[in-house]
Amino acid sequence: MRLQRLLTLAVIVFFTSQIAKAQEGLPVYSDYLTDNYYLIHPSMAGVANCSKIRLTGRQQWFGDDNAPALLTASINGRIGDSPSGIGGILYSDKNGFHSQTGAYFTYAHHIMFSRNEIDLNMLSFGLSVGAIQYKLDETSFLFDGPDPIIAGIEQSATNFNVDFGFSYHLYNFYAHATVKNLLENDGINFNEQGLSYENLRTYLFSVGNTFSSYNNDWSFEPSVMFMYRDATEEASFDVNLKAYKTMDFGKVWGGISYRRSLDGAEFVDGSGVSNQKLQYITPLLGVDLNNFVFAYTYSYQANSVVFNNGGFHQITLGYNFGCSKERYSCNCPAIN
Repeated sequence: MRLQRLLTLAVIVFFTSQIAKAQEGLPVYSDYLTDNYYLIHPSMAGVANCSKIRLTGRQQWFGDDNAPALLTASINGRIGDSPSGIGGILYSDKNGFHSQTGAYFTYAHHIMFSRNEIDLNMLSFGLSVGAIQYKLDETSFLFDGPDPIIAGIEQSATNFNVDFGFSYHLYNFYAHATVKNLLENDGINFNEQGLSYENLRTYLFSVGNTFSSYNNDWSFEPSVMFMYRDATEEASFDVNLKAYKTMDFGKVWGGISYRRSLDGAEFVDGSGVSNQKLQYITPLLGVDLNNFVFAYTYSYQANSVVFNNGGFHQITLGYNFGCSKERYSCNCPAIN
């Protein structure tokens, strides 16, 4: 029984660490699906016909002390009538005794390949430069008295890093590729075994397409995203489906996302040994009301061994301003 408890605890620590390791810059959840691709792909800054403000709040495991929580604020838009865009992101990410606060500034450039703006055929490049302050609160660690390896204070360090990526849009089709954390840091990020990684590079690939019939108020957008962490060789993928309904006041939309890790952990299950991989099921619902955007997502961890049965709640508030006439003859929600 003791071995079974230890192995079960190891599985819980493994899956909890997947969230903890996301604290290498801005974490990648499912908030990009709430009209917020700029959060993970810098090449999306200024790509739309409107400038965009997005605020998100994510809370995990309600009722648990020091549960993970994330706040983000972002803004991006086109620089006048030029082919360039700029953006900025502020965020605060807390996970237990660890926390980080960051700020990014983005420049993006958009190259049109079509003869006019009616036909969407565009390649975009984006570069984000960020400063991240990491903190570790050790003030409550010394409950048994002094310890030579614990300072008992709030430690902090600041790093700079760079994200780079590109996007390609062709009518209703899109593809994104981004490398996050291009620069090596000084090894202040630690995993649960106390190991330090200077290489925090994460690779993101997204692809999708919007389908609709002529003169129909409904449209559907399947998409996938693949994520790979270089140092730890962790990989996961998202499979997403969204549906849009055009209304007099704007749009109502919703969908579902399924995330699965390609890395697993073994645990004792009765008289045998089982294996499970991290799985999230995330339904989402949103509405575009004139220039305002409201969205809610709920993530459920679909595993037999979990830290907490509670879900992860997230709210997105948005505002579009400085809108120009829709440039392109396409069903492309992220742009028109």
